[in-house]
Amino acid sequence: MAEAERHISREELFPFVHYEYGEAYYGSCKGLRYRIAREPLQNVHFTPVDKRGEAVLRAVAWKGPLGYAATEDASKIIRDFPFSEEGLQEAAAWLNTMV
Repeated sequence: MAEAERHISREELFPFVHYEYGEAYYGSCKGLRYRIAREPLQNVHFTPVDKRGEAVLRAVAWKGPLGYAATEDASKIIRDFPFSEEGLQEAAAWLNTMV
């Protein structure tokens, strides 16, 4: 795919179960860096759904070149989505508006 056509696809954001394990996903596209994770960040995969508590899927975007930990919080744009497959699709669509 040509660089001009590059976008963030839902498929590259890992299966939804990845986020149930309390793991973050980091990526970049055309100078935009991003992180997607369950908030609060904790492993709930083996916890019954009714005992997991409230959670959101948090997407964070910032301009490179620095990574997540080295970038000041004031430079990050944060948006929360439902903690669901649909929320992950919405996060991918939102990130593409930022590219």
